[in-house]
Amino acid sequence: MGYADDASYEAYDDYDGGDDPRFERRRRKKRHPLRSFVAVIGVLALLGVVAIGGYAFYLQRTVSQNVEHQDLLAKENAVITISPNLTGGNQPGTEDGDPSDEGAGAPDEEAGDTSDKAADPSTGEDGEDEGVAPLVGEDGEELDYQGGEITATTPERDPRAGDALNFLIIGSDSRDLSVERGRSDVIILMHISGDRERVDLIHFPRDLFVPIAGTGGSSKINAAYSYGGAPLLVQTLQPLVNVPIDHVVITNFESFKAMTDAIGGVTVQVTEAGGGFSTGAHHMNGEQGLRFVRERYSLSQGDISRGERQMQFIKGIMNKALSVDTLTNPARVANFVDAATSNLTVDRDLQVSDMRDLGFSMRNVRGGDIHFWQGPWCGISNHPVAGSIVVMAGSQMGVLSEHLRTDSMSSYVDNVSPRSGFGGC
Repeated sequence: MGYADDASYEAYDDYDGGDDPRFERRRRKKRHPLRSFVAVIGVLALLGVVAIGGYAFYLQRTVSQNVEHQDLLAKENAVITISPNLTGGNQPGTEDGDPSDEGAGAPDEEAGDTSDKAADPSTGEDGEDEGVAPLVGEDGEELDYQGGEITATTPERDPRAGDALNFLIIGSDSRDLSVERGRSDVIILMHISGDRERVDLIHFPRDLFVPIAGTGGSSKINAAYSYGGAPLLVQTLQPLVNVPIDHVVITNFESFKAMTDAIGGVTVQVTEAGGGFSTGAHHMNGEQGLRFVRERYSLSQGDISRGERQMQFIKGIMNKALSVDTLTNPARVANFVDAATSNLTVDRDLQVSDMRDLGFSMRNVRGGDIHFWQGPWCGISNHPVAGSIVVMAGSQMGVLSEHLRTDSMSSYVDNVSPRSGFGGC
């Protein structure tokens, strides 16, 4: 057999060369491009994993650095102090605040905040709010309440609820919870279904007239927050819905504005004109959105209508945050996460890892899976002691409670709460 150099091996593609070392070199040379390609793909895949992991680490570090933890959820049998004192010393988990700090908790006048005023539902005229709503005794007279204590209790969890979770979301007007807790302008119970495929948001009007836990009297529901912070609000709300509240989240309006701007603004479908907004679709930035959700005096149902606006805006934020444009834009996601957590305070049991795992388990939730409700009510009236109040619909509250307890909100119906006007109980 004659000799052939390496250049002539093209003619022997089907011949493996036996033990000839020259053919072994050729076999190695022919396999090399494939090995190189596989190596490149492997490196790219590794870089992708590192990038994703690094991005996830960045987001988790951002959340960890931003989120504050406080004693917002009292354990079973824990003692809660109740006091009319509104300074930071009455905020669980903090030192006494300085009452002379005039800037703490002040309303944002530039944002159009009129929440200091109480409106007459029959005339729509604004009045002056003298402070926390008074406590009313069973005889209808004002209680001379000087403070006290209550032992925390928790409703038994119904086995039918499975892995469903209940979050109390509080929107406070305080700029610094360590100085002053402020007022709970927004009270929302978020129910997350056990299969993590549905979210129900129940808005409780801040003027809803209810028994305030541990005081022996009744008042507007946001008075519970003023008298005893988030723990007392939890103890006041839990008997109404008869479900355990698993976690508490407090945010403020600065975070609200920042979240909106971080995702490039949101489009909101305005269903009732008022406060400078006509009906129809409006694209709003954070400042405009804040004015939109705080307005109530020009709306047909006052605080009820404001709750509707808040829900409309929340839906706009969720739809934008879950959109393809946002989820495929790492910078936008990072900015949104940073903004959403910069002014966020949660209970001590809600760890960042829990938030991450819950978010991942709800990754398939979209706007159509989020449902909004008003806390059941039957009328708005002027109480001789408490002022303008929203009257609770007790029977319908029981219906809501049953659906929350059994994680069956998909079949919940509220035909009691008025859709227009001030109702009548």
